[in-house]
Amino acid sequence: MSKNFKKIVLAYSGGLDTSIILKWLQETYDCDVVTFTADLGQREELDIAHQKAEAAGVKEIFIKDLREEFARDFVFPMFRANAIYEGEYLLGTSIARPLIAKHLIEVARECNADAISHGATGKGNDQIRFELGAYALNPDIKIIAPWREWDLLSRQKLMEYAESKNIKVDFANQGRKSPYSMDANLLHISYEGDDLEDPWSEPTESMWRWTSSPEKAPDSPTNLVLQYEKGDIVAIDGKALSPAEIMESLNKIAGDNGIGRSDIVENRYVGMKSRGCYETPAGSLMIKAHRAIESITLDKEVSHMKDELMPKYAEMIYNGLWWSPEREALQALIDTSQENVNGEVRLKLFKGNVMVTGRRSEKNSLFDQKIATFEDDGGSYDQKDASGFIVLNSLRLKLWARGKQKK
Repeated sequence: MSKNFKKIVLAYSGGLDTSIILKWLQETYDCDVVTFTADLGQREELDIAHQKAEAAGVKEIFIKDLREEFARDFVFPMFRANAIYEGEYLLGTSIARPLIAKHLIEVARECNADAISHGATGKGNDQIRFELGAYALNPDIKIIAPWREWDLLSRQKLMEYAESKNIKVDFANQGRKSPYSMDANLLHISYEGDDLEDPWSEPTESMWRWTSSPEKAPDSPTNLVLQYEKGDIVAIDGKALSPAEIMESLNKIAGDNGIGRSDIVENRYVGMKSRGCYETPAGSLMIKAHRAIESITLDKEVSHMKDELMPKYAEMIYNGLWWSPEREALQALIDTSQENVNGEVRLKLFKGNVMVTGRRSEKNSLFDQKIATFEDDGGSYDQKDASGFIVLNSLRLKLWARGKQKK
């Protein structure tokens, strides 16, 4: 790759890895480096990132509050699809990457940079998500992935580099910091590495940050009502909230009740299996409640079609294809299906469990109590009609059975 860059935009967190990358870029490419930090609700002090970038000589520092955009334009559309990867993963990291890629490209355009850089390793999915997203939005952008170029391939080498370049590292707190590689945003917090690399090793209770253990959760249940408009939650217990506020509130409510923990071995896009632990409190409520409101507002065949398409949609997001034409086409279909997904869902939360205790839709419910009742339906449904239905549907089975008898 050519090293003749005028300016590079770095996705910067202020942590050890991206602080080292910042210095490495400055020295290796001998050009201005711009830092971009996204506030996605990760509950970190972002002023520290600004101070560290400034101390490193960065002249252009971008910190953007993207919480509402993240919830409204990325998380909520994904949950309209009931997306879940390999039956367990609610895609908390995956769905954040296309938004970060979008703003990396925007910042690069704004400050006339000709390259962007990220801190994702060469073993993981994030390098793919960042780079596919960036190329989809600007096919001419140049991308620098330090982990695929340098020889700082161990934690010890990183620490030695930091020391040699006078990059401030809080050595006194190194032993008290989490040993895990973590990623956090409004939707989740993830943990990988250290003892989790053994898939038989049980996570320690001290690892979890957002949720109470089910054993220590309240001894009485929490009840709440979620209001839906076109497939999106718009209010909790009658109080209208913005998408980000909804997620923050549900994270707190669900987390207090021990809801949202998962321990998964997943298949990475690059081919290897990876074990990760996740806390997704709000998402665990959202997917349960969304399926509940769809159960009374969606036509049977539309619902089943969505279920058939969902794994492919989830795989697109997991594999970094949010900005692809196929995801956008599928999103249009999903969004059309949500026009009548309006109403309310009542949930009961208790010691790690989420239970649907009611669902209703005044204008869009397809549930007809007169037809479904076990009591006298007053002629709404003629049970004799079922005979012909069964005769027609059994025809192929009869023919198949007779064919077997001939053998």
